[in-house]
Amino acid sequence: MKNFTYTRASSVKDAVQRASADRDAMFIAGGTNLVDRLKVFLDEPSQLIDISRLEMKRIEKLANGGLRLGALVTNTAVADNADVRRDYPILARAILSGASQQIRNAATVGGNLLQRTRCPYYYDTAFPCNKREPEQGCPAIAGINRIHAILGASDQCVAVNPSDMSVALAALDAVVDVVGPQGKRQIPFTEFHRLPGNTPQRDTNLEVGELITAVILPPVPLAKSGVYLKLRDRTSYAFALVSVAAAVELKGDNIQDVRLAIGGVAHKPWRSIEAEKFLIGKTAETTTFQQAAEIALKGATPLSDNAYKVELAKRAIRRALTVSAKGGGVV
Repeated sequence: MKNFTYTRASSVKDAVQRASADRDAMFIAGGTNLVDRLKVFLDEPSQLIDISRLEMKRIEKLANGGLRLGALVTNTAVADNADVRRDYPILARAILSGASQQIRNAATVGGNLLQRTRCPYYYDTAFPCNKREPEQGCPAIAGINRIHAILGASDQCVAVNPSDMSVALAALDAVVDVVGPQGKRQIPFTEFHRLPGNTPQRDTNLEVGELITAVILPPVPLAKSGVYLKLRDRTSYAFALVSVAAAVELKGDNIQDVRLAIGGVAHKPWRSIEAEKFLIGKTAETTTFQQAAEIALKGATPLSDNAYKVELAKRAIRRALTVSAKGGGVV
């Protein structure tokens, strides 16, 4: 193992300064994904900067009716929060479907956003991988690719984002607060994660030294009818083959507003704006939801082993929209 140093940040400013001065440094809080990667030598940082004791552990109500989730709030605390459960049940359900209770007790909001893919070729250092080391190739493209991307992939990478929480946040128009060497900035959630393109080694649009400090949930009235549907090989906390975060607001029988995001299909949570635009003003019925699903998946490019995901995603979208239109709840 490559030797690394351990330092405990005394403040957000201290953490950012340390990370900015050392490009090979990494932040650590709950460590539920990072420690796994360290064990198999996927990450070899020069130093770990412990941010777990910084003051970013609160869930705060905002004046506009939204919520501010501190980056160090645990997944358990978010899922159990009364305001989240009442106003953003789609988020609570996504978190509860994502991991065991023990992991949720340690995993944090900021860390959840920074999970790396569970592509087996990425984790197995016997194989080349453009995400691990650029310009080495992507064996998943011609290999066993049942769990891989059908949307937004490139000839460099077909890995998928593993986060359930992030799919819900994409549907909720969340915003990520970060602090870096140049000061504070906000990143709309749909712009936080990246498609692979020619730089599959980059999962997010964070710059060197930037630290996530919070996630902002804007007031989204239709979120109360939100549904999170996760389809997986087994229910014992497996990663999604396909997941859908959907919320529908009706005026009579017509759709007044809607949110739709898909997980397990791309390198980032896949927000289907085109399908949302199609649905506005339409009658909430099965035929309409099926048409929206066709729009959402029209750009799908399946690989040799994952064509099933196209039909699976369409059916999941139709069901999630149908349940949400009836008021939401458990699918």
